[in-house]
Amino acid sequence: MPIAANASATLPDKSAAQVIAMVQREGVTAFSGTIEQTSDLGLPSTDGLSVGGQGGAGAGQGSDSGSGSGSGSATATALEFLTGSHSVRIFVDGPKNLRAQVIDQLAERDVIRHGNDVWLYDSKAGTAEHATIPAKPAAAGTSESGTSESGTSESGTGRMPSAGASTKTPAHIAELLLAKLRPSSTVSVDGQVSVAGRSAYNLVLTPKSRDSLLGSVSIAVDSATGMPLRVQLTARGSDTAAVSVGFSSLTLAKPAASLFTFTPPKSATVKQLATPTKHSDAATHDAKPKKGESGTSPAMPKVSETGSGWDSVVLVSDVTQLSDLQKSPLFSELTTSAAGGRLLHTTLVNILFLDDGRIVAGSVPVAKLESAASAQ
Repeated sequence: MPIAANASATLPDKSAAQVIAMVQREGVTAFSGTIEQTSDLGLPSTDGLSVGGQGGAGAGQGSDSGSGSGSGSATATALEFLTGSHSVRIFVDGPKNLRAQVIDQLAERDVIRHGNDVWLYDSKAGTAEHATIPAKPAAAGTSESGTSESGTSESGTGRMPSAGASTKTPAHIAELLLAKLRPSSTVSVDGQVSVAGRSAYNLVLTPKSRDSLLGSVSIAVDSATGMPLRVQLTARGSDTAAVSVGFSSLTLAKPAASLFTFTPPKSATVKQLATPTKHSDAATHDAKPKKGESGTSPAMPKVSETGSGWDSVVLVSDVTQLSDLQKSPLFSELTTSAAGGRLLHTTLVNILFLDDGRIVAGSVPVAKLESAASAQ
């Protein structure tokens, strides 16, 4: 990605508050481009790691089989997005015409929204899943802003559907980090940069806390529109970004309407997903799915949080898939023994998988995770 300083133009000086105000006023409603994600978290590549007793990553194969190899493949898929580089083609025309194409090796995954129809297509698995976003009742007194049950974010302008980290735009990530970290940060503007050929202010957040594994968050804010173009996370004590998500190309023009229509290939297995309303979903949130019932989700894990900002720790309990994850050979290879469980350590975050079925995670030292787990 082009990240060098743009020497051809000098932007007028702006304070951090002024740049943040630009982000908050950002109103881009249509664009297309390519987002590049790079990660260097100190984790090994998936190449050569065993999955289900076989060499290689095997990502994306058999993840629904329910067998040990399936859970291993799911683990490899998650690891794939935490290592190396990945590309996502993205097309947006308002909040209801959205498409993301995740480009894999010899394969493609698509998330498409056209109106209230959402399609999830995986060319490697040969599957196409369809869901319909229900209209919200007028009596609720709400518009269609917010997040629908299908996981499609409708808040703001030009926001993409959420289908995993690979479809998160820099604007999504910047919005989350500013809301979460700004109160506990020192915020500054560190000159200007060029991203996807566009001049941008380099907004930098550094933690006031001394315990955070994160050293800084840098957000490249487009000087013309206020649109976040790139987000970089850097570990404490490092000079290079551990995670970078940003545009390598960007066009602020309305994409062709044909990009938002999708017809599954004849060879694809098509599945209709149930999309419960908010009220019915809450009523059955903890209900166990009936055997063989299509579109029914298992009970959601319980999530709690302690601390705030850079020092926050998240504790997740009732994780129904944790036992399958722990059976994966990849899990053993990537984690180390820790008090009461196993530890996944990266340069930016520690994740503690406890033997009692809980998961504790945070960008903090392991001792803080253990203390948070003991307190609950």
